[in-house]
This record gives sequence, C-alpha cells and structure tokens, in this order.
Amino acid sequence: MITVTAQEQFQAWKAKVMPAVEQVRPGVWSIPVPFVNNPMRYTLCYVLVGDGEAALVDPGWDSDEGWEAITEGLATAGLAPSNITGIVVTHFHPDHLGMAARLREASGAWVALGEHEPLPEHWRGDPSQFVAQDRAQFGDWGVPDEYLDEVSFQEQTWAQMTGIAAPQRRLADGELLPIAGLAVRVLSTPGHTPGSICLIDEVNQLILTGDHVLPKITPHVSLEAANHKNPLGDYFDSLEILGAGANMEVLPGHEYRFRGLQERAAELKEHTLERSREVIAVLDAGQAGSVWEVSKELTWSRGFGSLRGFTLRLALAETASHLVYLAEQGRDMGIQVSRGAPTPVEM
Repeated sequence: MITVTAQEQFQAWKAKVMPAVEQVRPGVWSIPVPFVNNPMRYTLCYVLVGDGEAALVDPGWDSDEGWEAITEGLATAGLAPSNITGIVVTHFHPDHLGMAARLREASGAWVALGEHEPLPEHWRGDPSQFVAQDRAQFGDWGVPDEYLDEVSFQEQTWAQMTGIAAPQRRLADGELLPIAGLAVRVLSTPGHTPGSICLIDEVNQLILTGDHVLPKITPHVSLEAANHKNPLGDYFDSLEILGAGANMEVLPGHEYRFRGLQERAAELKEHTLERSREVIAVLDAGQAGSVWEVSKELTWSRGFGSLRGFTLRLALAETASHLVYLAEQGRDMGIQVSRGAPTPVEM
C-alpha cells in the first residue's frame, strides 16, 4: 500500500533501535527523540530551516536523554537551541509536546498548537472536578470498582498535564508558519485529538502528519476531551482531506518516512470501520450493556485480560469513541456513553 522512502529509518524500526539524524531535504532535518519506557521508542522531531529563523516540529517526550538527542541533532544540522525561533506541536500529547517547555527556556522560541486543540483546563475544570468527573465517567462506563483507580486520572496526573506551559500562538487551518523563508501551511486534521494539525511544505513536497497518519501503526482515536463530540467522525473527515499531500513524501511523528498517503489513509479508514463493525456484532449479540462489557468482547492484540493501567484506559476510550460514532450514524446503541462535563472556555 505504501512505498518506504527512508530505508535506514525502516530498518532501525524493525530492529527496535534508534534511527540516525537525517537531512530529508536542504534545510529539513529529522531528529529522533527517545520516548522513554514506551514501545513506540521515539518521536520523530523535524527541523525546518528558513532565512535566519527555524521551526522545530514536535520536540518529543521530556527527558534528559531526549534533550541530549535534540541538542546533538541540532548540532548535526549546524544549529543550536538558540537558533530555534518557533516550536510547532501537532497535538497535545506529551510524546510530542513534552520537551517544548525546556526548549522554549533554552531558545526563547514561541510554542504553537492548532487553534482548536484544547488544554486540560478547557475540558476538566479544577483538579477536584478533574479527578471526580474522570472517575465518575469510567464508573458510568461499567468499569468495576477494583479497576477504577488504575484507569482514571489522579491529581498528580492533572499536575503533570497542566504543568506544560500554554502555547503563545494558535495556528489556524490554511495559515502559513510565521517563520521567515518558509512556506509551510497548516492543515487542520481533528480526530486523534480535537485540534491535531498536519503541515504541508509545497516547496519541498513534504507533508508532516504527526500521529494523524503513520505508516504501520493505527493512530488511537478515543473519547477523551469532553468537548470533542465525535472523534471518529472527525478522524474520517480529516482522512478525506489529505489529497493536497497525495503525491508528497510523508514525514510521520513515529516509525519512518513513506509515500502513498491516500492509499494509507484509505487503509486506516477501512481498518477503523472494521472495528466499528466488530462493535456492532457485539451489540447485536445482546450480551453487552456498557462500554466495559463491549470492550471485553473486542479483539485486542494480547487479549483484553492483558490490558492494565493506561493501556486499559485507552482501550475503553477507544471503544467509547466507536459507540459514539455509531450513535451519530443513527444506530440505536442501547448503551449510554456518559461524558465528563465540558467546560465552556474560550480558546
């Protein structure tokens, strides 16, 4: 379905080692940043060099190892942190945004997210509300009491999420990155998160897809932010608008570079719809009356019983997103998927 365009990256992914820093085009560099203690292993950070300015896209998970990787990668490109004028983050996940605060402190660069990407305080209120609503939501989803502590966020989670500095800029769909000498356009692609963005570099014929489209892994689309009404519906719509980058080389947030964006988008859509069909089969069997009970009957790579902690939370939130999508399609679900109360905050 796709053509691998970075054989060294591809071989490194298969061998489960870190790939090398690479120059993708003149002025475009790929720097792998370790994703500590995670099977994804690394985030692919990209440096886009303009005229006396430079943007760094998705600085990765915050760690000392990651900071060393970024500084050494920049040095390979003939740069230092002080040369970075803008930090662009495709979506609010710590393996993409985490290092932004450290890099901003070292460089003075602004940090930018998509205009519709909510911060935690936009959808959970204060810490006590955050914890209580999150736990109540999973209880309403049928999660047994003995699992509630491990799947729901705690106050320390809130502290970690809100400890990331707010962005100084918001990027609208169609906007060019405000970096001298670059002509890189923002493409709004909600789904993986409510305000996820891709970046299109027409000059270099490149599209940076963050986690929206990966070459092998299916991005996680879950029911998390309370203001995100129908994540899967948004994801399908966002896959449909990728024609602008159909013939471009794809620079994803993980794994390796490739071509065949539309073919991969079609594959992702079919794979996700197949999961919805599996959910329908479980519902038609008439034995599941909650998100938890539906999740237990679905196919998971290592079985539902192997899911614990955060991975269990993700599985439940993914199941909930399918139930919401099917309900939006007009199907009578017979299951109420409750949400944490949305917070009406201007963004």
